[in-house]
Amino acid sequence: MKQPLAYIHPAAKIAPSVVIDPFVTIEENVEIDEGTRIGSNVTIMSGARIGKNCTIFPGAVISAVPQDLKFKGEDTVAIIGDNTVLRECVTINRGTAAKGRTVVGSNCLIMAYCHVAHDCVVGDNVIMSNATQLAGEVVVDNHAVIGGGTLVHQFCHIGPHVMVQGGALVNKDIPPFVKAAREPISYAGVNSIGLRRRGFSSETIREIQEIYRYLYLSGLNNSDAVERIEAELPATKERDEIILFVRNAKRGIIKGYV
Repeated sequence: MKQPLAYIHPAAKIAPSVVIDPFVTIEENVEIDEGTRIGSNVTIMSGARIGKNCTIFPGAVISAVPQDLKFKGEDTVAIIGDNTVLRECVTINRGTAAKGRTVVGSNCLIMAYCHVAHDCVVGDNVIMSNATQLAGEVVVDNHAVIGGGTLVHQFCHIGPHVMVQGGALVNKDIPPFVKAAREPISYAGVNSIGLRRRGFSSETIREIQEIYRYLYLSGLNNSDAVERIEAELPATKERDEIILFVRNAKRGIIKGYV
C-alpha cells in the first residue's frame, strides 16, 4: 500500500505488500522487500536495500551519505536484513570506498536514536539499546547486546554473545561470550545468563569461563595466555573462536578488571 502523501521515486523497487505511511521519502536506487512497514517521516535514500518484514519507525534515515570527509560520492549501499526493527530516529549511513556497504543483519532490534556509521557490519539477532553510537567500520557479531548510550570507537570489534553495559566507552575489541562493563571498559565475567538463554550447556559455559581465567586471571599476557589455552585446554568450537578473535584483535582486547 503506497500512501499518496509519500514521495516515492518511480525507479525505486518496492514489493507490493510494503506499507508506506504518509510523509515518507524514498529515493531512486532503493529496494524494499515483502512485508516491510515504513513509518511516517522516514527518509530512505539512494543505496538502501531493506529486507522482508522489517518495521521502520517514524523519523529514521536510512542510507544517507557517510559522515566521512574521504567520501567522494562512490556508489555504495546500506543493507538491512529480514525481520529487523529500526525504532524512532535511527540513522544508518551507507558505505564508502573502504568496504562499499554498511550492513545490519536479520532479526535485529535497533532502538531509538541509534547511529550506525559507514561500513559497519552488524550481525544477526543484535540488540542496540537507545542512543548507542557506532563509529565507522565497527563490527558487531551475532547475538551481541549493547546497553543504551554506548559509544563505540571506529574499527572496534564486538564479539558474538557479548553483553555491554549501558553508557560504556568502547575503545578496544570485546572478545566473544563476555560481559563488558565499568570505566574504563573491562572484562566483567562471562555472559552466562545470555548463553543459557541461547541454549549453551552448563558444561560449555564452564569451559568458556576456564578459558577466560587464563586470559584475565592468570597474570599472563594475551599471547602467552593463548599459547597456554591451546596447549592445556581441549579443542572446542568456542575455544577456537576465542583464540582466533584474540589473535586478530587489531585494537587489542579489553583489559581485565583491576
